Amino acid sequence: MRTARLLRGVITALLAVAGAGCSIQPAKVPLADIVGSPLRSEQDRANDAERHPAELLAFAGIEPGMRALDVSAGGGYTSTVLALAVGPTGHVYAQAPKPGAALEARVANGRLPQLTIVARPLDDPVPPGVQELDVVTLIQNYHDISYLPVDRAAMNAHIFAALKHGGHYIVIDHSARPGSGIADGRTLHRIDEAVVKAEAGRAGFVLEAEGDFLRNPADPRNAPSTRATVPTDKFALRFVKPW
Repeated sequence: MRTARLLRGVITALLAVAGAGCSIQPAKVPLADIVGSPLRSEQDRANDAERHPAELLAFAGIEPGMRALDVSAGGGYTSTVLALAVGPTGHVYAQAPKPGAALEARVANGRLPQLTIVARPLDDPVPPGVQELDVVTLIQNYHDISYLPVDRAAMNAHIFAALKHGGHYIVIDHSARPGSGIADGRTLHRIDEAVVKAEAGRAGFVLEAEGDFLRNPADPRNAPSTRATVPTDKFALRFVKPW
């Protein structure tokens, strides 16, 4: 009996060690390696002062090995930052209705194998078969979607369904004046953050945090964000898909 107890103890210890080994996570990619990567353009680096990539990654909780979807990826600034941060063990999908040359160039010649470009409508931005995502981002484009013929309720519902429970939906955009709704979307390229909160809430999301790293109280919010004379005031919202 004593031998059996000893054997059980050894097996238990071995299983514990094995379990601990399985829980080891890939090391975080140093921020300097992300922002200084040769896979980023000079324009990317010029935009860093306004877009704050370090704060974005921290706010979104990006870790190596994560799977993310960047909705309305545009030229791929955010998609590239995410892909570099999740590393070779993770994956990022960059969605656009009609991916442009700038976005396609990001993955030319296998430069970023963990980044996949997907041509999908904004109403249904998630690639077929993709689920249990860790993060979905929609950066500085919700205001454009507000005046396009896009079913935003369907868009948010698809995003909600694709995320794992506990996964995050990150929305950042240029702030409009409180109470303006979507009226300034086409003209000033801004949106009232209350609209985003309400629409994400109707999809089932819970607002988990608001970031202030892109706020600028000096912005009067009455000029087009594309021609602002001061850095625009931007809201950063982190929603979670509840358990």
